[in-house]
Amino acid sequence: MRRLLAVLTLLAWASAQVSIPFWHTAGPPGNRVLEEAIQSFNASQKAYRLEARYVGDYREAGVKLLAALRSGGAPVLFHGELSFLPRLAQEGVALPLDAHLKDLPKDLYPEMLRTGQVKGKTFGLPLGLSVPALYYNKDAFRARGLRPPRTWQEVEEAAARLAGRTAKGLVVSTDIWSFNALVMSLGGSLVRDGLPAFTSKEVVEALEMLYRMVQKGHAQARNLAEAQFAVADFLRTKAFMGIGPTTALPVVEAQTALPFAVGLAPLPRREGGTVPLSGAALAVLKGASPEQAQGAVAFWLHFLEPKRQAAWVRTTWYLPLRKEAEKELADFLKDPERQAVFAQAEVGRPWSQDPELVVWYGYLEEALERSLKQGVRPQVALEEAQRKALAVERK
Repeated sequence: MRRLLAVLTLLAWASAQVSIPFWHTAGPPGNRVLEEAIQSFNASQKAYRLEARYVGDYREAGVKLLAALRSGGAPVLFHGELSFLPRLAQEGVALPLDAHLKDLPKDLYPEMLRTGQVKGKTFGLPLGLSVPALYYNKDAFRARGLRPPRTWQEVEEAAARLAGRTAKGLVVSTDIWSFNALVMSLGGSLVRDGLPAFTSKEVVEALEMLYRMVQKGHAQARNLAEAQFAVADFLRTKAFMGIGPTTALPVVEAQTALPFAVGLAPLPRREGGTVPLSGAALAVLKGASPEQAQGAVAFWLHFLEPKRQAAWVRTTWYLPLRKEAEKELADFLKDPERQAVFAQAEVGRPWSQDPELVVWYGYLEEALERSLKQGVRPQVALEEAQRKALAVERK
């Protein structure tokens, strides 16, 4: 009888739990911390149960989600890249969460919370946010008596000094994130007043600088499909500098032994320039019940516990989202290079909060590739991208 009662109690408890299907994009090495958080959340309370599934990187996950939204089978909770969030909100796919966010920790960084907002409403709960870093080959810099560049002019000068017959000073990616980081550092933006600003002063200046280095043979351009080759260029000393998020180095170190000392420096900035807060957020999708939405918020708060945040930061090099977590990270942030790069959070701003950008950015990436890989003049390539983006906007 006791055994029967125990079984019945267990079945009643399981049926009372709110199930939350969860698609995430956390691969190695951060997946270990996220999976531990999911397991400990499920074990720590009886009201909710996350059913997690890894669905690939940001772009793969976005494609799978769109397919699931059309055919059915979309999850309740989705871990997606920040630039995808405004579109989900505009289309009514992501649900506003402000009603469930009444008792947040007081030490959360406001600007980081703003990355999940669209037009003043919260549609995303930031999970991992990073800032860009200028990575450089310390051995090559020492050999040539160079110091880490502090301005973009110094980046150009270093690229010229480092370039040779078989190597380039800088590897340049033609993806929108990398280019936008450069534009923001100059004080510009890819979008103004809800419209594309691909021909604005800072955007043109940014592409002209990259074009100039490529044309002189001081930089190598790689498109998104060649991202693996961009990393290989750096690792095989075919290039000595590159721009990437803080999270890039732990991923590379988890996969291979580095053949030289890697340095990292803050992205050069002009006065008034900023750096992008990029990464991913949790979104609760349409069809979710209020209980499921509340469960998603409960998991996010569980993930934000200071010790868990510290483990997440140490493993992934994402920024800590809470000030309390920094107490656990004193030794981690003692490294002067790491400290300087992480300090960019003070000038970090959401990199994309415009729903239309996901429609336009393909035209910009095409323009970047045409200019940097095919030699089309920057102004010409950007004007064409602007025309195409505006034509879509008018439809």
